[in-house]
Amino acid sequence: ITSLFFFAFVRFIMFSLRSFNTVALRSTTTAKRGLAVANPLGTSVSPQLAPATRTLLGPGPQNAHPRVHSIMSLPQVGHMDPDFLKTMEDVKALLRYVWQTENSFTVPVSGTGSAAWEAAVANLTEPGDKHLICNNGYFGERALDLHGRYTDNICEVTKPYGEVFTKEDIEQALQQHKPQVMWLCHAETSTGTLQPMNGIGELCHKHDCLLLLDTVTSICGLPVHLEAWGVDAAYAGTQKCMGCPPGVAPLSLGPRALAKLDARKSKVKNWYLDMSMIRKYLESSDGAPRVYHHTAPISMVYAMREALTLVAEEGLENCQARHRSNAEYFWSELERIGLKPYVDVSVRAPSLTTVCIPEGVDGMKVIQIMRERFQIEIGGALGSLKGKCWRIGLMGYNNRPEIVKMCISALEEAIELSKK
Repeated sequence: ITSLFFFAFVRFIMFSLRSFNTVALRSTTTAKRGLAVANPLGTSVSPQLAPATRTLLGPGPQNAHPRVHSIMSLPQVGHMDPDFLKTMEDVKALLRYVWQTENSFTVPVSGTGSAAWEAAVANLTEPGDKHLICNNGYFGERALDLHGRYTDNICEVTKPYGEVFTKEDIEQALQQHKPQVMWLCHAETSTGTLQPMNGIGELCHKHDCLLLLDTVTSICGLPVHLEAWGVDAAYAGTQKCMGCPPGVAPLSLGPRALAKLDARKSKVKNWYLDMSMIRKYLESSDGAPRVYHHTAPISMVYAMREALTLVAEEGLENCQARHRSNAEYFWSELERIGLKPYVDVSVRAPSLTTVCIPEGVDGMKVIQIMRERFQIEIGGALGSLKGKCWRIGLMGYNNRPEIVKMCISALEEAIELSKK
C-alpha cells in the first residue's frame, strides 16, 4: 500500500509540473503575441500618487490658491463649446487688465511661459530678420539660443549678472545693429533684477524695431504697463505672481506686432504656435465661426481665469503693493539674520530675491535641509551665480507675512544645521 501511494504521489507531481510548464509556455507565447511591456502598476509604479506637501518658495512654480486648485476639478466642456469660448473671452479681458493694455490679441497660449515666448519669436521673425538680445542673466543667454533657432542674424548687448540696462546702452545698440526685434527681460528670474522701462519702447519705435518683453516674473505682482511703455509684444508665465499652476501662458501682440504678422511673406516656422492660424479660433471676425486649430487645455484655462479673478478681486494695485511690502519685510529680515541680497535695492525685483550664500556655508546642503526638514523649497542660482546664491521667491498666494516669517526661521536654522 505504501508503494502504491508513493507511485501515485510521484505521478501527481509529474502531472502538475507538466501542467505548470504548459501554462507557462502558453503565457510566454501570449506575451509574445500580445503586450510587449508588462503592466508596471504595483511594481515600479505605485497605484496611488502621493506627492509631498511643500511650501514652494523657489523661482517658480509657487503654491496656487486653494480656489485655483478647486476650480480645476470643474466639469470639462468641449473647446468649441460656447460656454468655454466665453471663458476664453473672460481670460483675455482679465489679461488686458493685469498687463494694462488694450491689445485685442491678448490670449492664453497652450503651454508654459517658454511656449508663449517661442510663439512670439516664431510669429515675429521672417528669414533674414536681425534680433537684438539684451543679455544680463541666464535667460538672456537662453534668448540667444531660442531666437537663434529662428534666425541666424543675432546680436547682443550685455551687462553683468545683477545689473540693468540704461537707455543709453539700448540706444547705442539699436543704432549699431539696426535690429527688427529687440528682446528684453523685465524681471530677470536668474538674478532678481528689475529693468527700468521708461523710454525704451520709444527708442525701439524710433529705430523701427519691435520691442518684445519678458514679464514672466513680473505679471500681476509688479507694475507692468504694456501700452504706456510702448511694448509691441509680451509674454508671461502663470506659476509665479499670478498664482496659477503652469500649463497655459499669456501672450499679447500689439498693433505693430500684428501688422508684421499679417504682412508675413513666409509661413510661421512653428505650426503648433502659428498665431495666424490660432487667431481664427481665439477671435471671431465679423461673426465668422471659430475655426479649430488644436485642443485647448480646458482645466488650465479655468485655473488661469480663477487666478486672475483673485487678482482682480484684490485689485491690481493692491496686489502689487502687497508684493512690494512683503518683499521689503523679507529683505529687512534677511539683514537681521546676517544675509545679503545679491542685487542692489534700487533695481531689485520684489517678486524674487537672490541671496548671497555666506562664506563657509554649503548652499546645496541648506537647500536639502529646507526641503527635507522644513518642507520648504528654495532654488539654487543659475549661470555664473550657480553655487554663489539662493533664489527665494515670494509670489502670488505665497506672498504673505506669515510665509516670510516661516521662511526666515527655517533658513536661519538650516544654515546652522548645515555646519554640523
